[in-house]
Amino acid sequence: MKDTSNRPLSPRTMAVHAGTRRSQYGEVSEAMFLTQGFVYDSAEAAEARFLEASREEFIYARYGNPTVAMFEDRIAAIEETEDAFATASGMAAVNGALVSMLRAGDHVVAGRALFGSCLYILDEVLPRYGVEVTLIDGTDIAAWKAAIRPDTKACFFESVSNPTLEVVDIAGVAALAHDVGALVIVDNVFATPAFSRAVELGADVVVYSTTKHVDGQGRCLGGVICGTTEFVRKTAEPYLKHTGGSMSPFNAWVMLKGLEHMDLRVRAQAATAMALAEALEGHPKLARVIHPHLASHPQCDLARAQMEEGGTVLSFDVAGGKEAAFRVLNALEIVLISNNLGDAKSIATHPATTTHQRLPDDQKTMLGITPGLIRLSCGLEDAGDLVADVLGALDHA
Repeated sequence: MKDTSNRPLSPRTMAVHAGTRRSQYGEVSEAMFLTQGFVYDSAEAAEARFLEASREEFIYARYGNPTVAMFEDRIAAIEETEDAFATASGMAAVNGALVSMLRAGDHVVAGRALFGSCLYILDEVLPRYGVEVTLIDGTDIAAWKAAIRPDTKACFFESVSNPTLEVVDIAGVAALAHDVGALVIVDNVFATPAFSRAVELGADVVVYSTTKHVDGQGRCLGGVICGTTEFVRKTAEPYLKHTGGSMSPFNAWVMLKGLEHMDLRVRAQAATAMALAEALEGHPKLARVIHPHLASHPQCDLARAQMEEGGTVLSFDVAGGKEAAFRVLNALEIVLISNNLGDAKSIATHPATTTHQRLPDDQKTMLGITPGLIRLSCGLEDAGDLVADVLGALDHA
């Protein structure tokens, strides 16, 4: 990409061009450097590179790779952060962001509405190494104020929670955290990079499972940590490159290709999710319909302030519990039953028996993960076809 420093570019344009590194052949599509090692001109050159490798020099794929670097630079440009580190999965990004910065005796405050693997890190991994964790209702800013202490090192939450789509006030939490010098780490998957304003609102570190909307076609695992160069290169990178959490060059190439049309995909999916939520709201066989931009959502105003669109996911609670929910799932003809989200294909999930199965029943109840709850990630199918599919399936409830 030529120098455009004299004018700002939109995220959609940067998602196509930012960070491109062309080889001597001048290829249009980004090159895939499918290599784990690199050759040096001399023993002295190898010594010099190991002493201090620049971002344009590479040693080993676990430490860095040209294709991975392109992806890191591109998503950092979209997120408007100084840097990014690409990881093997979304959970590698969450784990890397938290574990790399914390030590025994540190304190973390986290919203309790989290994906099951995130809760495992907070409930099991961090306390094992002497980190104190306080879980709170992330939607209650007073709870954040009461829990954050002078020795709090980090505040962690999903900006939109999985699967009940609770919305956390990023700016409100950031103000409280920054007063005591704590970092704000936001899992921003449901907001998507297309609709993200987390950094603008005060987040210090933003993590994504790029498995979701960035790939968007169910092909590869991946994750990324976006933040300052100080955090990414001096805190997260040493931990991740030595413990093996980096992204493969092939997956980075897939993610680069996904970024090129991510904005178009996600906007279409978000429009479908809103149309489906509106069509389902008030249905006699549903106890509730959850979508961040529905007027009935408890944090609708906050969601609309933080996100341009309400995202690609909605959840609905089928009256009649698990048996009724299963009848609905089994009657779907277009929507697939799986546990991913952000895919081009629409996917329905029963969180209580899959993604959040291992949570104790009292925690499921507290988080609103009822036996009848279905999470639906809208794909790129025709919105009318999806509405008809779900309404037809509800006839079997």
